[in-house]
Parts: sequence; C-alpha cells; structure tokens
Amino acid sequence: MADPIVEAVAEAHSTEWASVLAATARVAADLDLAEDCVQDAYAKALVHWRADGVPKKPGAWLTTVATRRALEHRRRADVARRKLPLLVLEDDVTDELFPDDRLRLVFTCCHPALAQEAQIALTLRLVCGLSSAEIAKAFLVKEATMQARITRAKQKIYRSGIAYRIPRTADFPARIDAVLDVVHLVYTAGHSPRGIDLARMIRLLLPDSAEAAGLLALLVLTEARQGARVDDAGRLVLMEDQDRALWDRKLIAEGLELVPDAVRAAGRFGLMAAIAAVHAEAERWEDTDWAEILGLYDLLLERWPSPVVALNRVVALSYVDGPEVALRHLPDDPALSTYPYLSSTRGELLWRLGRTEEASKAYEEALAFTSDPVEVEFLQRRITRGV
Repeated sequence: MADPIVEAVAEAHSTEWASVLAATARVAADLDLAEDCVQDAYAKALVHWRADGVPKKPGAWLTTVATRRALEHRRRADVARRKLPLLVLEDDVTDELFPDDRLRLVFTCCHPALAQEAQIALTLRLVCGLSSAEIAKAFLVKEATMQARITRAKQKIYRSGIAYRIPRTADFPARIDAVLDVVHLVYTAGHSPRGIDLARMIRLLLPDSAEAAGLLALLVLTEARQGARVDDAGRLVLMEDQDRALWDRKLIAEGLELVPDAVRAAGRFGLMAAIAAVHAEAERWEDTDWAEILGLYDLLLERWPSPVVALNRVVALSYVDGPEVALRHLPDDPALSTYPYLSSTRGELLWRLGRTEEASKAYEEALAFTSDPVEVEFLQRRITRGV
C-alpha cells in the first residue's frame, strides 16, 4: 500500500522544486548551499508532515524551512563579510517586470558563459530536481563524471561572478534564445515531461514572448503523436502509417491555440510549431497540406539555416514536386555525414522511384549510423522489404 506522506513529498518535489530552490538561492547566494537547504527541507517534510499533516501550501512550507536554514547558515558562517557571494544579486528593471525567482534560476543555469552541455545538466539538476544519476543516464556517462560536470559549472558561476538575475532588457533577446534552446534539448534528450513542464513555466513567466509560445506549441504537438509512434510490438511507425485516433487531442488543442501567438514573430520555434500544426490538423495522411509545409520550411531555412532543416524540407518537397526532384535537392553537408536520417531519407525517395536495390543500400548505410534498437529494427525491415 502506498504511503500518502511519501506520495505528498514526491508530488511536492515534482511540482515545487524549482520554486523552492529559486527562492532559497536568492537568500543563500550560493547554489550548493541552496541545494543543501532545499534537500534538508524535503527530508524534514517526511517527518513533520507525518506528525502534523500535509500543509495546505506545501511549496510555501518547504520554502520557509529551506530559506530559514539558509539564513541561519549565512549568519553562522558570516558569508556576506568573508567572501563574495557565489550568486551576485543585482536589481534591474527587468527583474521588476519578471519577479518570479524561477526565471532567475533558469537564466543562471543557461548563462552563455557555460557550455551547452553544462547548461542542460544544470537545468536538469537545479530547475527540474533530477539527481546526478538520472542526468548521467540521459547523457550516457558515469554518475561521477556528471557530478564533476555539474560541480565545474557551479564553480564557473562563482569564479565569473555570474549574477542571479534576469538579463538586462538590451540583452534579453539573445539570452532567451539560449534558454529556449536548453529547454528544447531537455525535451529531445529524453526528458519529455520535464521539457514540457519547463516550456509551460517559461510560457507562464514570459507571456509576451512569441518564441516561448512557439516552443511550448512545438513540444505539445510533438508529444501528442507519441502514443502512435511505436506499435504494440515495439516497432517504429512512420507518420503516414500512424493511427491518428491515438494522437492526444487535448495536447493538439493546446498546441493549436498557441500557434497564432507563436508565428507572429516568424521565429524558429514558431515556424517549427506551425509545421507541426499542419500535420496535427490533417485528419488523414492524404489530407496533409504539403505545399504549406514546404513554404514554412522555406521561411525556417531562411531564419535558421541548418542542414537538418534542409533535409526535412526535402521530404516536404518530395510530396509537392515528386521524389525525383527531392532526390536532387538532398543536402550535401559534412555535418550530416554520419546522420542516419540522411541515408534513410535517400532510401525512402529511391524506394518511391522503384529503385529498390539502391534504396536497400541507403538503408544499410543508415543502419551503420544508429544503435537505437527501434530504429535498427525499422531499417532492417526496410532492407528486407526490397529482397
């Protein structure tokens, strides 16, 4: 039988961690101290909530306990006089516009002085509350390696005197792009629920940002198709063969409602969301408006030149002008030399042209560049299909 107190603490960890840590970091002026205080607060909750009952506002209770401990620690150690705080607390008009401490925490984790891998790891650790072991598993590295990476990132924040603040208004556009990139990568790294939670939080905190709306729309529209991507036997199902009755209509509705706000700035995430929306609105594969998708890819490629976008555009082109034309437009970019989807896309185009032997060779090439068991099984089926 499940323990209701353990469940209540786990729920509070899932929903309140970022808020509690962000508020505590502002008081502690030290990320390590803030983490220690928050973890201690959750440990105390297991004891006190069992004795006194779960409070009406668990987040407020946890924040009070964590911030009190942080203040006591600072008073004992006299941190304010003996050393420069790890987090420089600065006031700025931007902070007044966006007063939520979680936003300060996100911008600190995603500071451009940090390498992107460190940004992602810190975001997963501090904002999402994942353990070092959980993050290490996502990055396919040892826990000790990931712990060292997170520690180095915190030390760089300390040495660089990175302020625990939202960027100044003039720096905001560039910095928000970094934040959205990290949230997107959190999602694509396999932490889809965490990524969507972060995107929802950013959208809530930045309601006027078209790209924040675009990112959330893209993620929920992508996630809506998740239940149809793999069949009961664990085999990959392409979109053209997916049972659209399995698509999550609630997530689709959420995404479609966001798209008008998302596309008004014609940014990267807004355009990607618009493409996902065209797919979501088609009741059948045959109803897909490929001409609109191709036009959106043209805009996206103009705004965000990328070999992967160019490859995806070729797929749309194949349904507008045919696979032979698309085959001539496959990107020849060194960045895609070991990208399995380039070879598999070539294989699909060749197959549609009836060039089955060449298609099988393309699938074999793609097979050499992936170790994902679902993708491996799919490509093997594609190869044997032509035999």
